[in-house]
Amino acid sequence: LMAYGGPDSLEEVEPYLLDIRGGRPTPPAVIEEVRERYRRIGGRSPLLGITRWQAAALARSLEAKGVPAVVEVGMRHWKPFIADAVQKLVEAGVERLVAICMAPHYSKLSIGAYHQKLAQALANVAPELEVVKLDSWHNHPAFIEAISQNVRAGLRSFPNPNQVFVVFTAHSLPRRILDEGDPYPDQLQATVELVATRLGLGPERYAFAYQSAGRSPEPWLEPALEKVIRDLAAAGHRQLLIAPIGFVTDHLEVLYDIDIEAKAQAERLAVRLERTAMLNDSPALTAILGDLVLRRRGVQLNAPTGNATNG
Repeated sequence: LMAYGGPDSLEEVEPYLLDIRGGRPTPPAVIEEVRERYRRIGGRSPLLGITRWQAAALARSLEAKGVPAVVEVGMRHWKPFIADAVQKLVEAGVERLVAICMAPHYSKLSIGAYHQKLAQALANVAPELEVVKLDSWHNHPAFIEAISQNVRAGLRSFPNPNQVFVVFTAHSLPRRILDEGDPYPDQLQATVELVATRLGLGPERYAFAYQSAGRSPEPWLEPALEKVIRDLAAAGHRQLLIAPIGFVTDHLEVLYDIDIEAKAQAERLAVRLERTAMLNDSPALTAILGDLVLRRRGVQLNAPTGNATNG
């Protein structure tokens, strides 16, 4: 299981940013800003812990299906790195590797970068190992159902669910991916439409926004979440539910960018803003990941039932 990575302490923020920036030093003001953001969500990223919980749950699920498997976690930009996970798998004697990114939608800039890291690691220690790479799972029926259940639960947190406007979000990427024919925007739109159809949401009840754009001066995908919130408030909407479909776990872009920044903006505009729960280490996500693995063996796990939120 591959994820982006995040610092385990405030002291690790600077070297973490150094890795993201490919060894280029980070301006001190940026380091302190990012460090403050992590301080406000508890002083560390919860991403590694959540992903490890999910790895353990996936291993148990596969074992119960009669498919013994070694499940390791590798991070793209922090410890344990993808290369560390590959080394452990090789030492365990695995004969086949299934590589799953903990992000449902494909872009060459995101998922493609994970696959490059994986290829580099394999070239160093196991160039002949059989590898199955999953590019995306944005339209997996159980993923759509799990997101839909969490949106339903989020709507019920409001006194008048039918008056709540839903904003689906995903991480923004540089706009140049459009010129390259990248499937990322289309896959996001497909997920939104599938969830909206499942929930019976008409086009007047939902919108899509990009969030957490990077700091580079080049244009990034729009509309930005900040503008969408502002426009909806100006149109008279006073109850918003954010559904971050581009992520599956709690991490900085969810816990800070939405729960702190977006909520503060909404409060200034006299808007109540809530967020759906993430899948995290839920049975729903375990079932999805298990199905992704077992499909390669001609076996499928049953679709998850019940609430998809993290208990």
